[in-house]
Amino acid sequence: MKIALIAHDKKKDDLVRFTIAYQAIFQEHELYATGTTGKRIINETGLDVIRFRSGPLGGDQQIGSMIANNDMDLIFFFRDPLTAQPHEPDVSALIRLCDVYSIPLATNMGTAEILIKGLERGDFSWRIVAKKEEGPIHFDK
Repeated sequence: MKIALIAHDKKKDDLVRFTIAYQAIFQEHELYATGTTGKRIINETGLDVIRFRSGPLGGDQQIGSMIANNDMDLIFFFRDPLTAQPHEPDVSALIRLCDVYSIPLATNMGTAEILIKGLERGDFSWRIVAKKEEGPIHFDK
């Protein structure tokens, strides 16, 4: 499965610790991350991570594009609800896309624990079926 890993600055340590704790599960999947978050995960876990731009520079939108094209399966986005984000419209758009396309999204450690355990059990097999039925979205020129 394709999994996105995103974290606001004050939540990066939490996401790194989470990926370390569940490294054995994450290494079985294709990982994507926004800039600094991805770099930290790579440095501290050795996991292979495809990095996009940082969130404020378009990384959230790059992941959103994958969601809109049925090319992302699961999102771990550790948000900081107490700090205003300069790219809040991008954050809101990403969350909205997850809702539109039924992509599981964890925005905090509690939900992340449930989703990672579900991933470990194979509870997201429906994503494989959805990809086969819908496939990627192509636009006519």
